[in-house]
Amino acid sequence: MSRGRAALGLVLLLAGCGAPGAGDEAPTATAAASSAAESVTLLATGDVLVHQDGALVAGAATGDGGYDFTDVFAPVAPLIAAADLALCHLETPVAPEAGPFRGYPGFAVQPQVVDALADAGYDLCTTASNHSLDDGVDGLDRTLDVLDAAGIASAGTYRSAAESTTPVVVDAAGVRVASVAATSGLNGVPLPAGRPWAVDVADVPDVDGVLAAAARARAAGAEIVVASLHCCREYEHEPTAAQEEAVRTLLASPDVDLVLGHHAHVVQPFERIDGEWAAYGLGNHLAEHATRGFPTEDSVAARFTFTRGADGRFAVSRAEAVPLRIDRRPDRVQVAPADPATAARVAEVLDRRGAVAAGLAIVPG
Repeated sequence: MSRGRAALGLVLLLAGCGAPGAGDEAPTATAAASSAAESVTLLATGDVLVHQDGALVAGAATGDGGYDFTDVFAPVAPLIAAADLALCHLETPVAPEAGPFRGYPGFAVQPQVVDALADAGYDLCTTASNHSLDDGVDGLDRTLDVLDAAGIASAGTYRSAAESTTPVVVDAAGVRVASVAATSGLNGVPLPAGRPWAVDVADVPDVDGVLAAAARARAAGAEIVVASLHCCREYEHEPTAAQEEAVRTLLASPDVDLVLGHHAHVVQPFERIDGEWAAYGLGNHLAEHATRGFPTEDSVAARFTFTRGADGRFAVSRAEAVPLRIDRRPDRVQVAPADPATAARVAEVLDRRGAVAAGLAIVPG
């Protein structure tokens, strides 16, 4: 959804809104289906990190102390904006507009990257990651404020206890889609005193908290629930046993329709499990990792079309993966459609669990 469409059509539905209240009669599935949208397309991408002291920040500098990251996403903006709902994963907190800015290992990045995400067409960002508390509670709160100001919904980190139990449900082409998110750790940083609810943390493979959030979202009227999990082992294409168990547990729930994975910084396989889809790891969407011998510039956009069935419930009718790459040059960094070599490398990883035979279409950007 483009930023203009988001401003008009993206609605955050609070916990009580959209769910039948006491004394209200819930519509039957048949009645609801007769007047509601029949399909919706969701697009999701990987980790967004702004490393400092590289071509990304230098290329975005405007010369007056400001930054403009719009050009970074320009090659893929049409792909992002074409989706009914576009989801990103903002891995790092943002600093005040004038800084100071920090990169790895304790991030506090330029807030202007959020404006660029909004301009590219993103509607919702998950924010639960191992870096969520890199800049303390001030950074966490500031990040959510900046996302709000840009018209981007968020899930996974919270400014209040009430916010932490309020389902995040957005309207996408007339379909109510919920996002729940959790991280498997915070780099050893404890949850802030008095704010144990600030970040959704899952002791993977235990995902009971994510399941509880998904159940609340379904009860609040969500027709599709997307679970995002930031875990487990970095720089490995194969998911860990704990990651697999967590994904299977999530998809076994009637309250979860799709699982998206982040944190590995390399692409991991897609898999269809009992008719539902998991993208174990979407790789980096924007980053400048130091050279490690790992394909951290390989990336993928996951695109799933959900269609309403005869029972009124939505299920994936088309699963697609769009290989992308982070194009790093001496003077700039851009996210772009994959070149043939990158596309072939990404496709091989995506299909390691039989995704193509199960119905995944790997398509150009």
